[in-house]
This record gives sequence, C-alpha cells and structure tokens, in this order.
Amino acid sequence: MNIQTFAERYTAAWCSRDARAVAAFFSPGGSLTINEGEPAQGRAAIAKVARSFMDAFPDLNVAMDGVEGYEGKVIYKWTLTGTNTGPGGSGRPVRISGFEEWQLSDDDLIAESRGHFDAADYERQLEP
Repeated sequence: MNIQTFAERYTAAWCSRDARAVAAFFSPGGSLTINEGEPAQGRAAIAKVARSFMDAFPDLNVAMDGVEGYEGKVIYKWTLTGTNTGPGGSGRPVRISGFEEWQLSDDDLIAESRGHFDAADYERQLEP
C-alpha cells in the first residue's frame, strides 16, 4: 500500500463532508479515539464522530501536513480549519493542528486511530 496516497484519499474524504466516506477508511471493527476519550468503535460510531465535526463546521477543511511510518505505525498530521456556524455554534473561526497515530489492519485499512490535538486551544478559539 502507498501510505501517501491512502492519507491523501483520507484527507479528501474529510473535505468531502461525507462522514461515511471517512468511516470507510477504517476496518469494520476499527476504532477512533480522540484525546484519550472513549473510543468510537465500528464504522457507524466513527461516522458519527466525523459527522459531529462536519455539522459543527459546515465549511470544514482538513489539510494533510504530513504522513510517515514510525515503529510499525503511521503518523498522519493534519490541520483543520472552519467556522463554527453549525447548530449552537459560536460563529468563530477555528484552526487546529494535530495528528492521528494509525495501526493498520491486514486489509490495509485503519484498525485503530488515536487522534490528538490541543483541546484547550480549540475551546479557546470557540469562545465568543
């Protein structure tokens, strides 16, 4: 598998604002954990997490900042930008960078993703 191409396609799925397209990059039983929170397990749960960001930021854009292999895992670096104009939104623009650490499965999909970003900075940017 070409991990660069995979990561570019994953980024495009986020930018498409199609939560099911994002979830399709995960194995059927895959998981997504954000900032050590409760894992979203399975594609339906992962799509729900993706949808929450897409709803909060209708103009959401994700840029891939880099991708690299590291000790049997893949590190996918990203920057999310958007305006929090979704339901109950603050109307504030947000720009956050972070990364996901992927463990890939035998079917060349994401078995486990552990995402990280500065939650305090994110919350500060959302404040009216």
